[in-house]
Amino acid sequence: MSVFRHPERHPVLVLARQGLLSFEAAAVHRLFGQARDPGGAPLYEVRTCALEPGRVRTDADFEILVDHGPGALAEAATVVLPAADEDYGERPHDPLAPDLAAALTLVPDTARVASICTGAFVLAAAGMLDGCRVTTHWRSAAYFRAMYPHIELDPDVLYTDNGRHLTAAGVASGIDLCLHMIRCDHGAAVANEVARGTVVPPHRDGGQAQYIRRPLPEPGRAATAAARAWALEHLEDRPGLPEMAAHAGMSVRTFTRRFRDETGLSPGRWLAEQRLDLARRLLEGSELPVDRIADRAGFGTGASLRQHMHQSLGVSPSAYRRTFRGA
Repeated sequence: MSVFRHPERHPVLVLARQGLLSFEAAAVHRLFGQARDPGGAPLYEVRTCALEPGRVRTDADFEILVDHGPGALAEAATVVLPAADEDYGERPHDPLAPDLAAALTLVPDTARVASICTGAFVLAAAGMLDGCRVTTHWRSAAYFRAMYPHIELDPDVLYTDNGRHLTAAGVASGIDLCLHMIRCDHGAAVANEVARGTVVPPHRDGGQAQYIRRPLPEPGRAATAAARAWALEHLEDRPGLPEMAAHAGMSVRTFTRRFRDETGLSPGRWLAEQRLDLARRLLEGSELPVDRIADRAGFGTGASLRQHMHQSLGVSPSAYRRTFRGA
């Protein structure tokens, strides 16, 4: 009997291992489970399997009961591998345990396979990430690089997409990766509705930096939040560093220093990211022509917007709109 009861829905399989990070597995179910077509019908069917059916220990003070064994992997169109505590051994998955290696051979060649956090160690040990650009949690990056020097590791991004194989850096970036897959499958409108339902940002670009520890601003320093809020409301007027500093009542030098303390970015870099984010939202959700979107987002000209999108995303505004525009 098939694990998946609705053949018209995209089958998503979560592989739960002992010591499962429960949040990561639950996020996959919650996000894909909320995706609906315009008529309200579910677009995905999400199931969980284990190497042996039965109780699976988690990182919390509870276990989960998994009904399905590894044979369920053969029916999946998307497989998600959350992290587990066995990923943190002396040399995790080097080599793969026989039961885990055998389970992964059941994954169809056409299936999309994604890891979250240190789940990337499993895919790397299985040879699935050879030739890919990947990421994992920043705390494990040096260890991953030492174990798999032939794999291109980028420890500074939230997630990577190599087509069939995808990797996410950590717990919260697993949410970003799931939304990215939903967006790729069904467009921005569906992904944005899922994000709205789970009260998370609808899109954080995979190239965005992981939130690695930064020093906190010193107590008593004036915040730059008001200036940032003002700039977001006036992107069309192309505000710059002098205008933001004046709005905050600071010198340019003081404002720049405090801005970096609070955001980890320079004001110029932050403004460029906000302009690009607005342009992307307008491309996804409006019928405005590219030149008008460029003006609204503060790029000035369509040529400037095209240049920035090519540099940041590798695509033109029109190509981005075709790819990510919702139904």
